[in-house]
Amino acid sequence: MGLLVVGALIAGWVDAVIGGGGLILIPLLLGAGYVPTAALATNKLAAVSGTLSAAIVLIKRLGRPQHLWRYVFLALGCSGCGALLASSLSTDVMRPVVIVLLVSVGVFLTFRRDFGQATTPVAARPRVALGLAGVIAFYDGIFGPGTGMFLIMLFTATLTGDLLQSTVLAKVVNTATNLGALIVFGMGGHIMWQLGLILAVANIIGAQLGARTVLAGGTRFLRYAVLVLVVVMCAKLIIAQ
Repeated sequence: MGLLVVGALIAGWVDAVIGGGGLILIPLLLGAGYVPTAALATNKLAAVSGTLSAAIVLIKRLGRPQHLWRYVFLALGCSGCGALLASSLSTDVMRPVVIVLLVSVGVFLTFRRDFGQATTPVAARPRVALGLAGVIAFYDGIFGPGTGMFLIMLFTATLTGDLLQSTVLAKVVNTATNLGALIVFGMGGHIMWQLGLILAVANIIGAQLGARTVLAGGTRFLRYAVLVLVVVMCAKLIIAQ
């Protein structure tokens, strides 16, 4: 239990910073002997709690994004649909696609050093942002790795031009994607509530620390965090093949 609590705390910090906390907590749950569906469902309970708490901190400091609720409702529905279809779709098909996307993000950030700077204007494309946010939410319900990072990149490219501001909206949307999948898992009776609530508390503590890390580090920190996550996730997905 102690290892799971520590893992949930670290996962909360990682999720609040850039996303990918499931790469820490889910293997720990599986290693403890829980079946995959229960591990995924319980991880969602912890993740939605921590990500929501981080989103609240960021909104208080950086302000509430525009048109927030349209993204929330879209993410809820799309991730729930993805979770319903998760059992019928092979993750082996999605894994190489995600690896290619992750590498593309890493290469892009390496050569576009001005990307995400608040002084770099972008042409706002809200319809594109909304449509692709729905696609990413659906992906989170099915597979999930990298959802938070993909949302940050999307909102930076199509709405804000600022990695830090995009993180605020991404955390709220990511909370909704987690909640949509959690509702589906809950209806199926897969959530281990007692364990999940304990891990949720630890995840919230980690997320609070992570949100403050983001605020202190700013855009430069987020840029390096994305690059680190790209490397770690690519290695994880390749090894898992």
